Amino acid sequence: MIGSMFVGFIIGLIAGAITSRGERMGCIGKILLGWFGSLIGQFLFGHWGPMLADTAIVPSVLGAVILLAIFWRRDS
Repeated sequence: MIGSMFVGFIIGLIAGAITSRGERMGCIGKILLGWFGSLIGQFLFGHWGPMLADTAIVPSVLGAVILLAIFWRRDS
């Protein structure tokens, strides 16, 4: 559980840095972004690339970037 929270937070941080969105999201928001981004990314792109806590990092970051691009306004 703690491992998946840490991985979700790291994925959320990376996606936020790539898109320059979600700066004011907070720790819990970044963890949720990482979890849902991982779910979407691994569903769309599969399980490839480096793995951390049974999570494929590259597809997960891509999924989180997609979520940020669709649902998060730049000025929020």
